[in-house]
Amino acid sequence: MNRFGAAVAGAALVLGVSAGVAAAQATAEKPKPKARKPAIATAVVAPKAEAPTTEAGGGDINRLRHAAQNPVADLISVPLQNNTNFGYGPYRRPQNVLDFQPVIPFKITPEWNVITRWVTPIVDQPRLSPTENADFGLGNVQPSIFLSPAQPGKIIWGAGPVFWLPTATGRTLGVNKWGAGPTAVALTIEGPWVAGVLVNNIWAGTHNQRVNQMLLQPFVNYNLPDGWYLTSSPIVTADWLADSGDRWKVPIGGGFGRLFKIDRLPVNAQIQAFYNVVRPDYGATWTLRFQVQALFPAI
Repeated sequence: MNRFGAAVAGAALVLGVSAGVAAAQATAEKPKPKARKPAIATAVVAPKAEAPTTEAGGGDINRLRHAAQNPVADLISVPLQNNTNFGYGPYRRPQNVLDFQPVIPFKITPEWNVITRWVTPIVDQPRLSPTENADFGLGNVQPSIFLSPAQPGKIIWGAGPVFWLPTATGRTLGVNKWGAGPTAVALTIEGPWVAGVLVNNIWAGTHNQRVNQMLLQPFVNYNLPDGWYLTSSPIVTADWLADSGDRWKVPIGGGFGRLFKIDRLPVNAQIQAFYNVVRPDYGATWTLRFQVQALFPAI
């Protein structure tokens, strides 16, 4: 078992979840061997609605499933999301990014909630140039803070800052500069459909060590009986500092998932696959995403 496999197995053991078929990005900034620019693991939001209540006939599961699909739900969420990026880098090797993404809401007034979300990427990076070895370690941690109405209308929304922390443990795993930017999310729930979008842009560093990148994640879920659902949540990224031909990554794809319970613990598991129809020269060809998410009552 390699270092990444051990990390995933340990994470699944902590949750007590069997990692079967059951994502969202984390993806990384493309490598540029000529400049040996560090790859940047981008965060992915796992789309998660109202607090659950118990009903006969699976009502509790269905309400928890909506909560798991609403990024600003009044519910504590602890997702582990793994993205395997195939055909990455100049040598077309797999890259693995495991994101630990705890989401914790706080009620600050009867009208407003604050939702905190920390994206912590653990990166297994393949070799990017003849003079650099493969690397494994922590990428840039990206905490977000959303201000969201406690009693939203038809459109559920949240907005606030996202931060970029200098936590990368290797030069190919991130850019160790401080940074920040705006982030926002909006969604709506209509019958079995949950649809929305999350967006952020981060600026960090100066001179040759700079970050100016956008993340845009639309998400659509169609909910089926007994906790099952179809899902698509591709992560579109733009590196505004790159040449125009290397700027965008645009994936298409989707998958399925199910929310179930282990004893009394609600668990949401999903799997998705994406093909990158637009990508940088050394960007991954396609991505396999697997996610396990535990849900807890709000504080």
